[in-house]
Amino acid sequence: MNQRYDCVVIGGGPSGSTVAALVAKAGWRTLQLERTRFPRFHIGESLMPQTYWTFKRLGVLEKMKSSDFVKKYSVQFANAAGKESQPFYFDEMNPHESAQTWQVLRSQFDHMLLDNAAASGADVWQEANVTEVLMEKARNDDLPRAVGVNVARNGSVQRIDARVVVDATGNNALLSRRLGIRKPDPRLRKAAIFAHYRGAVRDTGKDEGATLVLSTPNQAGWFWYIPLANDIVSVGVVGDLEDLIAGRSSPEQTLDEQIAACVTVAPRVERATRASPVHVLSDFSFRSTRCAGEGWVLVGDAFGFLDPIYSSGVHLALKSGEMAADCIIEGLACGDLSAGQLGRWGRPLNAGMQAIRKLVYAFYTRGFSFGRFMRQHPQWKRSLVDLLVGDVFRPDPLAIFETMSGIVPLPDAVELDQPRRAPVAAMG
Repeated sequence: MNQRYDCVVIGGGPSGSTVAALVAKAGWRTLQLERTRFPRFHIGESLMPQTYWTFKRLGVLEKMKSSDFVKKYSVQFANAAGKESQPFYFDEMNPHESAQTWQVLRSQFDHMLLDNAAASGADVWQEANVTEVLMEKARNDDLPRAVGVNVARNGSVQRIDARVVVDATGNNALLSRRLGIRKPDPRLRKAAIFAHYRGAVRDTGKDEGATLVLSTPNQAGWFWYIPLANDIVSVGVVGDLEDLIAGRSSPEQTLDEQIAACVTVAPRVERATRASPVHVLSDFSFRSTRCAGEGWVLVGDAFGFLDPIYSSGVHLALKSGEMAADCIIEGLACGDLSAGQLGRWGRPLNAGMQAIRKLVYAFYTRGFSFGRFMRQHPQWKRSLVDLLVGDVFRPDPLAIFETMSGIVPLPDAVELDQPRRAPVAAMG
């Protein structure tokens, strides 16, 4: 006999655990499926301060405060010549404790959120691989309706029926790839090569936990430099896909060469030792044209990912999970699991992503400098800091783009497709 759940969440990352926890807390029978066994390595270690509010709602804020995760108070930039900007301190504009965030080891952080989903009432199965999302013709949509999943677990495949299926599979994007609705951002064809280092130079005091964004020569790319617990620093280089990958040697040698050529990174890791394998990600900037259909929802990176430059990935994953959960709970309560109901959160989430996307495009525009922009337009400092902390769902900070658009070419909005009824076959 098939098991039946109100909500099945595929994936154990931050977005999936957020949906599972909130839907289960609301009293709906929820199953979360994760194909691996936690803890497991994942990139995306630097958080935005606005994650504070989702942590508070999930009930994990005190666990974050008592953890050994490094506290992050600011972000700082350095140009290709090595000139460093003044740190952008988040609490300068907001003295509330939410202005401080964390640099997290994702293996521990994701495990904490997965355990929280279980503590909130969700059934959590690890080492449970979804082999297929079961779909049938939708009643009022040209895309099919989800009705459940097949799960490989403990040596057998089991069918699980579900009223709602949530794809939180990250960059694997199980559903959006299958449905053909995942589209790349043509101007953000980037790659990243990264590793952990032990014994690298760290700043002191309040600046110890700062995220550093360090330009490579000729602004061809940039490094992230993220201090983690236990004397570990995450170091990664991001650049155009063709520059970092095509015709290159091994990832290890490429990373070493990039570090040696960067005047701000090389002295910081001169006496450090690599403490992890070297990892590679490529062509990671995507957006799905829909966030939901009848009986299914996409959250986190399964919906879309921008770029690592502003550490927005986890914030958008948590926020999409939170917003989607509210629509799922409401839809389950009123019996409306249509694309319109399950996707009501898409437009506001998409607008927040667009704000960050504009900052990303500005950063990658040759000759543009946020430091110079601030010196010329100091009236926008609060708006810029608000955007850097992830406060992208209010209109006030977005006014900065009226001025910025006169200096750099900013991208047009990417609108989400609306559900369409499938054409009715002609009667014979």
